Amino acid sequence: MAAASEIKLGQKLNEGKTKQIFEIVNETGHVLVQSKDQITAGNAARKDQLDGKAAIANKTSSSVFNLLQKAGIKTAFLRQHSDTAFIAAHCEMIPIEWVCRRLATGSFLKRNPGVKEGYRFSPVKIEMFLKDDANNDPQWSEEQLLEAQFSLAGLTIDRCEVDIMNHTTVTIFEILEKAWATQNCTLVDMKIEFGVNVTSKEIVIADVIDNDSWRLWPAGDRSQQKDKQVYRDLKVVTPEAMQMVKQNFEWVSDRLELLMEPQVSGRVVVLMGSTSDLAHCEKIRKACGAYGIQSILRVTSAHKGPEETLRIKAEYEGDAVPTVFVAVAGRSNGLGPVVSGNSAYPVINCPPITPDWGVQDVWSSLRMPSGLGCSTVLSPDAAAQFAAQIFGLSNHLVWSKLRASMLNIWVSLKLADKKLKACSV
Repeated sequence: MAAASEIKLGQKLNEGKTKQIFEIVNETGHVLVQSKDQITAGNAARKDQLDGKAAIANKTSSSVFNLLQKAGIKTAFLRQHSDTAFIAAHCEMIPIEWVCRRLATGSFLKRNPGVKEGYRFSPVKIEMFLKDDANNDPQWSEEQLLEAQFSLAGLTIDRCEVDIMNHTTVTIFEILEKAWATQNCTLVDMKIEFGVNVTSKEIVIADVIDNDSWRLWPAGDRSQQKDKQVYRDLKVVTPEAMQMVKQNFEWVSDRLELLMEPQVSGRVVVLMGSTSDLAHCEKIRKACGAYGIQSILRVTSAHKGPEETLRIKAEYEGDAVPTVFVAVAGRSNGLGPVVSGNSAYPVINCPPITPDWGVQDVWSSLRMPSGLGCSTVLSPDAAAQFAAQIFGLSNHLVWSKLRASMLNIWVSLKLADKKLKACSV
């Protein structure tokens, strides 16, 4: 990591209402995003200085991008540089704001009279707005965006790119919504922007995501809102009112740090009937690690040592750590049923398939006695994913990795289709 003194700034590439973008001479393809203490509303119809806002906004954006990157979302963010600035990949920005809404409020109500505030969108609603201050950022349709044929960093924004940005917007909203829910805080709506990385030519989340970017209602109560709407709603700007706005921004920044703290994600205990299955089990452990889940490998045979199998099971039931057992046993699989029949914890059968009797052996995992709930998954990766889905119900960090993985698989298919289509023309 380059130290602050090693950064050599070049020309100013852009300046907005709340930030400046500078070229970094000694880091090709990177820029410095410098936040300002200015706060604005109504396309800068109202603007004030809020001492300390730059540091709070920078801390907020850095935390959000770190959370998204740990989940597996591609962003322009690289690292925090100082209290008021971070370093990012140089992107050519797409002049569109994507807005994702869970609850109806704000401008949506003005544009859609008759809809009550708080109306819940399921699935979430996506809207696009052209960044055009002179015309108050007019709403655009997908058709307008496609017809505009924006070309940025050599990439033309067409149907494939629009679909990717739509899906990514929803994913980011859902990840952050899930995270804020752990603080009993409702993410009402948010806006994000995309850029084309000038080096990789990829579309990534760029710009900033801070307390100007969303509406947050603790306990789902608008009267407790902690976002910039508090500033927008001020009838008179006084030092006392501005101090309240600052305290709200600090509240959000502090809570974001809590969202980043590791949770007890549980563990997967892989029980194998023989060390001959070790390679199969190592694949499960590696896949669990990708979700941030601890895994433990043990050897035990339900047929040859049932008492030891039950003792090992009990070892992981008495410390209150959420646990999923994965039973790896070929031939006659007694391991999964024995554990499942004597534990209230989830059990997943993941038998290794052999060329000779593999198909027949699978039936010993599928045909369970009545009263047993263990499932059977043949792929080690899928067994780990199944365990992650169980833990993700109560752990937003694990859930975010699952959600990001879904997006990345979808995007890879979309890009593969685009490439194949281009080759066929």
